[in-house]
Amino acid sequence: MESVRSFLERHLQSIFDADVEGYQATTVPELTLYEWYITPHRIDGLPFHEFMMAESQREDSAAFALDPQPNDPTPSGRVRLRFDLANYHEQVYEGVAVCSYTLLISKGAAEGVKVFSYNESRVLIPAGDSWKVVHVHKSPSWNASFQPPE
Repeated sequence: MESVRSFLERHLQSIFDADVEGYQATTVPELTLYEWYITPHRIDGLPFHEFMMAESQREDSAAFALDPQPNDPTPSGRVRLRFDLANYHEQVYEGVAVCSYTLLISKGAAEGVKVFSYNESRVLIPAGDSWKVVHVHKSPSWNASFQPPE
């Protein structure tokens, strides 16, 4: 069976590459997510991200599916990206794997390199000789206030 870490990196790379087929192959259709920088509510299913990835591939878009704050909203502002998994921790039990880490995203652009991060957990289940992601939870990697701003 493919190692959890290798699978996870392949899954994340499919998102960075806006590879919808790769994303679908590594994710269950009934995926659930919490992405604090997009909405405070749970997101269900694949269509939300499939749309984001398809839009990020358009010539007239500077968007990137995992970038909550693009520097430049114009197509000429497209950046080069890489990711690293800091503080990676893996828990594997019968029928489930839980990965938690701080996702570091490095963005290279004309103005230089910037790195931003957030904490993430992904829950995986076995699927043949590999895995599939069933749930994702993201949170800020800095002290967020307990209560929302007034």
